[in-house]
Order: sequence, then structure tokens, then C-alpha cells
Amino acid sequence: MAKKEKREKQETPKKAAEKTQDVKRGIVRIAGVDVLGNTKLYRALWKIRGISFATGKFIVKLISDKLGITKDTLVGNLDDDQIQKIDNLLSNLDSTVMPTYLMNRRSDVWDGKSYHLIMNDLAFATRMSIERKKKMYNWQGYRHLRGKKVRGQRTKNTGRKGMSVGVMRNKQQQQAQQQNTK
Repeated sequence: MAKKEKREKQETPKKAAEKTQDVKRGIVRIAGVDVLGNTKLYRALWKIRGISFATGKFIVKLISDKLGITKDTLVGNLDDDQIQKIDNLLSNLDSTVMPTYLMNRRSDVWDGKSYHLIMNDLAFATRMSIERKKKMYNWQGYRHLRGKKVRGQRTKNTGRKGMSVGVMRNKQQQQAQQQNTK
């Protein structure tokens, strides 16, 4: 009886094949990221650098309120106009009613305002803040310059680069002993 049940389970198609729906496009570009068309909107937002689970949850709610697109909509079924509106919304997140605790650039050093940056803007801002710390030569800048861990992590065992330090293998030990005896 168990073998028959196993055979029936093997013959059933995979869940992914069952869920295939008619999708207009295979790949959609949102905020500079290629997303598969059969991905739901709330999952597609996670692929964008700078949007995490909590931020994505808020953005999906914002999209559904302003644009009328539900979170379970497949990205491949969106029109060009809808994708353009989503891109505009994502690029102007700091000017929306997004709470500051969700923003990734709170009280910026240069102007004191809070921003939410995504994709290349986020990478550039991070790189610039690291360079600023290196020029100031404060403790974090010093650690960045030396290639060490910056935020107080332990470094005795992890974060090593280069040649490994460890115990010699048995064959190497035997060879060393033979050379010493000669």
C-alpha cells in the first residue's frame, strides 16, 4: 500500500507547474532589477537593494492605496504605465508619508534630513560615508583602512585573510621528521 502511495505522489505534477498562470511578460524591470514575471509584487520588492521585509510591507500597502494594485498581483501582468508609477513611487520614498524608523538614511550627515535610498544611490551613499570615516581617521575609519571588523565583532577566529594558520597534516609531519633525522 505504501509503495502505491509513493508512486501516486511521484506522478503528481510539482506545485510550481500547477500554479502557472497566464503571464504577459517573462521578465519585468522594476527599479533597475530584473524580476521574473510570475513573482508576486510583495516578493519582487525584496529583490531591490534597500528594501527589506518590513519596508516592503509598508511599500506594498502604499502601492495598493495609491495605485490600486494588490500585493498578490503577478509582476508580469502589470502594464508599462503601472510599472512606471511604481518606479516613481520607489524613487521618491523620502517625500512620502513613510515613517522615519523604516528609512535607511536617518538624519543624514550632510543635511540632517531622513532619506530612504535604493539600489545604486544606497551603494554610493554607503561608500561615501565609509570614505568620510577613513579621512576623519576615527576608530571606524581606522578599522576600515586596516580591513578589520568595524562594529565590535570578535576577531580571534573569524575574519582571517590569507594563509591559514593551523596544525600540520600527518604526511607533512612525517616528512618533517624524516628530514630532521637525516
